[in-house]
Amino acid sequence: METRQEQTTLDISGMTCAACANRIEKGLNKLPGVTKATVNFAMETAHVEYNASEVNEQAMTDKVVQLGYQAVVKEEGKSGEEKKQQELRSKKLQLLVSAILSFPLLWAMVSHFSFTSWIYLPDFLMNPWVQLALATPVQFVIGGHFYTGAYKALRNKSANMDVLVALGTSAAYFYSLYLTFQWSAANAEAAHGHGVGAPSLYYETSAVLITLIILGKLFEVLAKGRTSEAIKKLMGLQAKTAVVIRDGQELVLPVENVLVGDFVLVKPGEKIPVDGEVVEGASAVDESMLTGESLPVEKQAGDTVIGATVNKNGRLTVKATRIGKETALAQIIKVVEEAQGSKAEIQRVADKISGIFVPIVVGIALLTFFIWFLLIEPGEFAGALEKAIAVLVIACPCALGLATPTSIMAGSGRSAEFGILFKGGEHLEAMEKVETVVVDKTGTVTKGKPELTDVFIEGMDEAQALGLIGAAEKQSEHPLAEAIVAGIVAKGIVLPSIEQFEAIPGYGIQAVAAGGAKVLVGTRRLMQREGIDFGSAGERMERLESEGKTAMLAAINGRYAGIVAVADTVKESSKEAIAKLKQMGIEVIMMTGDNKRTAEAIARQVGIEHTLAEVLPEGKANEVKRLQAQGKKVAMVGDGINDAPALATADVGIAIGTGTDIAMEAADVTLMRGELTGIADAIYMSRKTMANIKQNLFWALGYNTLGIPIAAIGLLAPWVAGAAMALSSVSVVLNALRLQRVRR
Repeated sequence: METRQEQTTLDISGMTCAACANRIEKGLNKLPGVTKATVNFAMETAHVEYNASEVNEQAMTDKVVQLGYQAVVKEEGKSGEEKKQQELRSKKLQLLVSAILSFPLLWAMVSHFSFTSWIYLPDFLMNPWVQLALATPVQFVIGGHFYTGAYKALRNKSANMDVLVALGTSAAYFYSLYLTFQWSAANAEAAHGHGVGAPSLYYETSAVLITLIILGKLFEVLAKGRTSEAIKKLMGLQAKTAVVIRDGQELVLPVENVLVGDFVLVKPGEKIPVDGEVVEGASAVDESMLTGESLPVEKQAGDTVIGATVNKNGRLTVKATRIGKETALAQIIKVVEEAQGSKAEIQRVADKISGIFVPIVVGIALLTFFIWFLLIEPGEFAGALEKAIAVLVIACPCALGLATPTSIMAGSGRSAEFGILFKGGEHLEAMEKVETVVVDKTGTVTKGKPELTDVFIEGMDEAQALGLIGAAEKQSEHPLAEAIVAGIVAKGIVLPSIEQFEAIPGYGIQAVAAGGAKVLVGTRRLMQREGIDFGSAGERMERLESEGKTAMLAAINGRYAGIVAVADTVKESSKEAIAKLKQMGIEVIMMTGDNKRTAEAIARQVGIEHTLAEVLPEGKANEVKRLQAQGKKVAMVGDGINDAPALATADVGIAIGTGTDIAMEAADVTLMRGELTGIADAIYMSRKTMANIKQNLFWALGYNTLGIPIAAIGLLAPWVAGAAMALSSVSVVLNALRLQRVRR
């Protein structure tokens, strides 16, 4: 059968706790053709990877509906803001109605305390029928979704927060209803007396509990909205319109209507609407909103520009090369959304705990009831029921379910603002454990734009030799080849045509020019392999290499012809970045295919003490494996192309990018600024996020561990337990939001 691997994101509504997310995740993973499904309770989304020839999106949404929830396929580029606002309005209305109906019941309860006997209480509020009339809409209309959720959960042989709330509030409500009918019957019998006094009812317990839970959920919705601020900010960067030149006319079009190949006019102060290439004009472009780079970048014809960046001072004509979801900004949003929707390993542990938590709590509540009813206060049904209700309510696992995803959302969102894109929560978690960082040299530690610095030609005309060397190197895509060609052309030398060309990875190149001249340019090993004697040139090479230059031997028609040397200058920030990593206790190793002398010269400049030189592309992954075999957690930093095998092999692969091609498949993390300082920032954000998750889990588990026994021994009234439960969820989300204030 044909395999077509695809992925989709579903917006899910109706989840009340981590157990719901767990159930949906298990259900989706059981569908034939689904390779991986992860449900994020905080974001209310499901990310599914599937084989499109076996299952479709409709089958997934049907499965979610069958489990008792609602699901729709998330629309590309939509933040779900409208849905969140609708949920917010609904929660506010529910809270208002519930509070109005619950307040008289709370008033009646408070007036019973000895120290509040001075509070005036209208007699009619003590009437059980009045209390029943107030409590019933709260129980079954406002709190109706708890029953629906509990029924669906139990029907699917699982339990969630809805089960606990429905059990707790129903116990209080129906016991009070029983007492109300009992009081009414007693009053009917005492027709000739003054009637029977109103019994101690628990309508306020159920009504106030539901009100407090809705209040907690409202705070949750508000706080969770803030954790996705990064996505909203990124979406807000996109230009809404573009001035497109078609048939000689300037048309103002919605940005969605721009086509690849269109010429877009961008005036000073305007946002660049799409990714493209400058074809006319020159200007400085502010790319800080995407790359974090504060200084504007000079742009002229031939340079690439990124959509959503700001043109500062010149008029530019840009040819659109990427539009819609292909733009750098759209890719960034996609990466951040996927990171926020994925699961770290620590979250899977929390999910397992919450999955078995509810049945255990129900068991503890039943045990509490029978111990109080049979042993501590024999026959006191109301007192025992109150203790059991408190246990059920205090144990709701909402805080546990929110502990990890809210921190990952806030942490990955803040990282994106720093120009650091984590592909998933698991990579955010793995980064914290990194002990060794292996950095590539060219384009990573150095600028990656070398220049021709030295030329030594022996035994033939310099212009002729350089023409052949330049012509051969022009066929290569290596950055060093580009530098050699640019340097030779700058001397005014004309390059002949080439008839044959072959790149020899790890050695160099060989070519045959139009006149039949055979050209070799490369390492000592290439010359030795071809049997070419380069005499004392080795000493000159060593001197050049000790200066941090890359020297290459050249041979023409089987005879040594000379040396060309290029130098790749170190990035200004590299030395500072290495120093930061060392301060954090990270071992730094530079790995390069370049020779040992050049590698060590560059390493000395930036303060790197360990180098791995002359490593062939296929050997880089093996070097990473060797370090891992020593028990080290390794991060590999490279350009994401030549280093792809090593990036994929490392515990964390970090791609250096400029923000124009951030979706590098081999890497787990992308540094959009292209500076090594981002590595220290990424590790710092990972450590901060993981510490925040551990704090959240500690408080969530500690709260339940402490709260359940306190409720069981009768020291917590049910309504106090409800308030504490709501507060715990809100406190976890607020703690996660602290990550949005972290500085570099």
